[in-house]
Amino acid sequence: MSAKSYKIGVIGGDGTGPEVIREGIKVINAAAKKHSMTIEWINYDLGGDHYMKTGEVLPESVIAELKKLDSIYLGAVGHPDIKPGILERGLLLKIRFELDQYINLRPVKLYRTEDCPIKDKTPKDINYCVIRENTGGLYSGVGEIANKGTKDETAVQSMIYTRKQVERALRYAFEYAKANGKKARGIGPNNTLALVGKSNVLTYMYDLWNRLFAEIGAEYPDVKREYYHVDATCLYMIASPEMFDVIVTENMFGDIITDLAAITQGGLGIAAGGNINPKGVSMFEPIGGTAPQWTGKNAINPLAAIGSGALMLESLGEKKAADDIENSIIKSLQSGKIKSLAAGKMGLTTTQVGDLVANNL
Repeated sequence: MSAKSYKIGVIGGDGTGPEVIREGIKVINAAAKKHSMTIEWINYDLGGDHYMKTGEVLPESVIAELKKLDSIYLGAVGHPDIKPGILERGLLLKIRFELDQYINLRPVKLYRTEDCPIKDKTPKDINYCVIRENTGGLYSGVGEIANKGTKDETAVQSMIYTRKQVERALRYAFEYAKANGKKARGIGPNNTLALVGKSNVLTYMYDLWNRLFAEIGAEYPDVKREYYHVDATCLYMIASPEMFDVIVTENMFGDIITDLAAITQGGLGIAAGGNINPKGVSMFEPIGGTAPQWTGKNAINPLAAIGSGALMLESLGEKKAADDIENSIIKSLQSGKIKSLAAGKMGLTTTQVGDLVANNL
């Protein structure tokens, strides 16, 4: 039994973010009680409303506090009355960069066959993980607009990666595949890591990625290596998702393919994610966004937030508690009480879904 104590920062954020995080906290508290953990939740009033009141997005003093926590639990960022990019870059991306959360971890799991829009695909077919490099590439924000407003206007956005960024992301991916691949889980012949890129067009970028993939891969003889172009990957995710085990990719491609992966597992309401610093403070969040049209209606699906809470506990070393939460999600879905994963169609309120999962612990 654990007797550990954790300080976890909570950023409910915007839209339905506070609603789903509320249910996640409810379930985590139930798991903490069962496993003799003590959790101190530290709330931070950050997001669109705070920005409109104060003009500040993320004070330096808060960053300093976040660096001292054990983890961060985030609801959603984005506000319909604020220009796109202000909150996303000033809050979400700033936390990722300042805390060096260089891995985005996205398990892709289908829990119920009826939630998958792909014909004849079952939970055994959709059970893999995407590891996205989280701090480089086009998201570095390097670029310029020349001759703005003229007929000769030119916009440049640079995809930049250092060897260090690529190497540490790939090494994390190989370690993850070694420990969590299909062979390690007893459901396949190999632990396989697939690099997803576009080496036939992004020749300079993937000269670096491919060379390091081969160099580091030589240290992991028990992990089979594969490569797929990103466009082909999108096709395979629909036609043959069972072929995937662990995927590693750069920032932009990872952003795109994880949304496609989410719909194959039932939609954004079930898609959990983590922003990982393996040796520092990580941040966990559902990937569904703010869903402002559902704000305050108690009708949004909190399962992605609850699943993100399980990922957070696992990152803190509380694997038994994390497994209990995931098993409770599965039990709750199999109970038939949750009719759909879509907001407003669940047959239960947001609060009732959280109660169901907490009680099934």
